[in-house]
Amino acid sequence: MKLFVLFVVLSIPFAMNTHGQTPAAPANPKIQYPVTSKVEQVDEYFGTKVSDPYRWLEHDTAANVGQWVEAQNKVTYGYLDQIPFRNQIKQRLTEIINYPKYSSPFRVGAYYLFSKNDGLQNQSVYYIQQGLAGEPKVLIDPNRLSADGTAAVSITGISKDKKYLAYSINRSGSDWQEIHVMDVATQKDLTDKLDWVKFSGTAWRGNGFYYNRYPTPQKGKELSSQNEHAMVYYHRLGDPQEKDELVYEDRQHPLRLLGVQTTEDERFALLYVREPGQDGSEVHYRDFNDQNQDFKPLLKGFVHQQSVIENVGDEFLVQTNEDAPNNRVVRVDPKNPAKANWKVIVPERAELLESAATGGGKLLVSYLRDVATRVEQLSLDGKPERTVALPALGTASGFGGNHDDREIFYSFTSFTYPPTIYRYNLASGKSEVFRKSEVKFNPDEYETKQVFYPSKDGTKVPMFIVHKKGLKLDGKNPTLLYAYGGFNISMVPGFSPSRLVLLENGGVYASANLRGGGEYGEKWHQGGTQLNKQNVFDDFIAAAEYLIQAKYTAKDKLAIQGGSNGGLLVGAVTNQRPDLFRVAFPAVGVMDMLRFHKFTIGYAWTADYGSSDSAEHFKNLYAYSPLHNIREGVQYPATLVTTADHDDRVVPAHSFKYAATLQEKHTGDNPVLIRIATKAGHGGGKPLSKVIEEQADIYSFMFYNLGIAPYQKTKLNAKY
Repeated sequence: MKLFVLFVVLSIPFAMNTHGQTPAAPANPKIQYPVTSKVEQVDEYFGTKVSDPYRWLEHDTAANVGQWVEAQNKVTYGYLDQIPFRNQIKQRLTEIINYPKYSSPFRVGAYYLFSKNDGLQNQSVYYIQQGLAGEPKVLIDPNRLSADGTAAVSITGISKDKKYLAYSINRSGSDWQEIHVMDVATQKDLTDKLDWVKFSGTAWRGNGFYYNRYPTPQKGKELSSQNEHAMVYYHRLGDPQEKDELVYEDRQHPLRLLGVQTTEDERFALLYVREPGQDGSEVHYRDFNDQNQDFKPLLKGFVHQQSVIENVGDEFLVQTNEDAPNNRVVRVDPKNPAKANWKVIVPERAELLESAATGGGKLLVSYLRDVATRVEQLSLDGKPERTVALPALGTASGFGGNHDDREIFYSFTSFTYPPTIYRYNLASGKSEVFRKSEVKFNPDEYETKQVFYPSKDGTKVPMFIVHKKGLKLDGKNPTLLYAYGGFNISMVPGFSPSRLVLLENGGVYASANLRGGGEYGEKWHQGGTQLNKQNVFDDFIAAAEYLIQAKYTAKDKLAIQGGSNGGLLVGAVTNQRPDLFRVAFPAVGVMDMLRFHKFTIGYAWTADYGSSDSAEHFKNLYAYSPLHNIREGVQYPATLVTTADHDDRVVPAHSFKYAATLQEKHTGDNPVLIRIATKAGHGGGKPLSKVIEEQADIYSFMFYNLGIAPYQKTKLNAKY
């Protein structure tokens, strides 16, 4: 099984139903926000002067910023502490989430590896067992690496002979990785330790592996300085990192992103190079059968999204969107790689070819048909063999494996279908349940609908709506609308145990598949990028209007939520339509659209956003930037901004400056607060205890400001 990382872009999610009583929303006393000092900072962009009075909040390690964070959290937690049902929600969340959670197993020689969380462990534990009938033994327990559970572990690659595996440790939510190596048979670590690695897998070949790293950052700026000069190294087992061989760098283009992959037979290495501001990547290859060969171009240009699936002898199977916005699979001869010589293996279809992988000598292709997974098994030359029978409409993942596998394991889930692991026989095409989740809820009590609503320009946009069966469409249901809308990422159906807090209290969950995502291929993606970004906001606003017109909810019962690029979405639409939503949750959002590209990996997002360094894009970005479009004297929805002090993907300065500006200009009694998690990052690897606390605070804030008393038999007391 190949495990590697090429590029990272941006990427949370049984009681009485009392909402029908519709108590008035609480009258919040005027909150005394911390005083945020200002500085004289004015930048000029193509003749337009832009004030940035909270620029000092960008210095994340400064003492005064730490004091500001402490003061803001004091106000925020003071507010949350007085919500009467907050502890009850936290207790209920803890009950719901407390069940065993497994990953699909994957084979490593004679062994199988998988991860498991017993229920409330902060981090899932990796286990190893000999054969499927063997006794599982702990392989790596991240919970032993830190007292507070803030160290997260991922397996990044396995040697061809299955003797060694590499794994990464991310600490306190940061994207920085430490790479370690373990002997599979003895389950003991070797001496190898690699630092300042980021967005990297380990591409094994021989007695070592390729990886990409960055220069050691300046002390004190590890979490904010721009990531420049990516380099590819080869590490030999047993060597100290300083002896690693520099394989590739491009000093002329310091912002280019790099990634390396090796084929399963280790004959080829593939080097991916991505240019900021463009969606695609170049692919270069090295054939180790030719000892004198360095990397040569395979697929040129940065316009098209293309990746090597695997080699078939001397040639490559490639997934590409060149001349195929919905993707296709072609076979490329590296000695004659021109497009005219490609052989089409899987032609483009009307639905999106989301992914393709090999396993057991087969080609497994996954499609998205109206945001639901459809999987087909083909021969390596593209001859159809069968469609994999899935249990329902939903999301299936994990199709792929080694050449000698006879079976694979995949996971299936939907909004009301907890993740279930299936064992799939490649010869017979039969699936059987291997492990089933033990969530204590009855899915038969809930239903999911998919609707297609018109956006501002008439485009039909899909949206999933989830709620209890028999829901009364009276416009009084508490509703949470979630979306993302960017970076070619599809928001597919998936189960979230924390969402049950909303659903079992008569609430509605809606997930809108906005343009900018990948649900319908590259055309859908491009329809929500750069100068088309306003389409994303229009799609989201239209989703809210649909839910109101269809009587699922009303303006004063509607909350909106999004994270990262979705946090930008929530900030932008809150500015544009503050009257349409009662509660807003912008999480780890990109809020300063004029300066996002100046921090860590932000420059990689210019392909979706554009850059303020361009006059045309500056005008567009300035028009919707959440930070720059907060108006004086407007009553904004009750807002809880969430971020974290170790977020080095979307640095917390975005949320800091946004919250300070919102508190300064907002009018009215609605709370506009910021919750800043400590020793946490963009979301990945967050300890389960912190997840529960954050989700409890979000749902408490939502219900409280919607005037709903969850798990209560009485109305929400107006004094609250």
